[in-house]
Amino acid sequence: MKQALLVIDAQQELINGNQNETCVFEKEKLVKNINLVIKKALESNSLVLFIRDKDVAGGEGKGFQIHEDIIVPTESTTFDKKATNSFYGTPLLNYLKERKIEHLVIMGCKTEHCIDTAVRAATVNNFDVTLVQDGHSTTDSSTLTAEQIIKHHNEILDGHYNVDHFSDVRSAQEELFQPRHNNYR
Repeated sequence: MKQALLVIDAQQELINGNQNETCVFEKEKLVKNINLVIKKALESNSLVLFIRDKDVAGGEGKGFQIHEDIIVPTESTTFDKKATNSFYGTPLLNYLKERKIEHLVIMGCKTEHCIDTAVRAATVNNFDVTLVQDGHSTTDSSTLTAEQIIKHHNEILDGHYNVDHFSDVRSAQEELFQPRHNNYR
């Protein structure tokens, strides 16, 4: 089975915050887990893809780049997006289909926006998805803490399905590139 890791919006200014936004919840843990899963992806011969949001840091400069503590493999590919949905207006879907990818491991920022949308859009587009439960983060909203948002999404996205394809939520410590989807079909 061909697989890919999608690291979404793990950008310097989004993770660390700026004068208008606070840093994401448990940013050090997030970066550590992203690096761990990148290593696992490479060991399993899976593609490593980064998605950057053009809204972060105005789409330029150091703040727009992948976080400085994340190890970006030389063979990885980066796509820039303008929408919450990583598949909208980008070549991502065609890129994955051309390479016959069947399973996506998803992590990054922000939980309730781009991560939630990526998981749902991926299942609609015929991918099985593993969401890394301790590999996505966000900031507090006006009604919920970041921790509550993350826990809520881990709960509602575990088993989220679109007929044939669904998402499975697993820890960064698990064998993420040995998907369990067929065990539950």
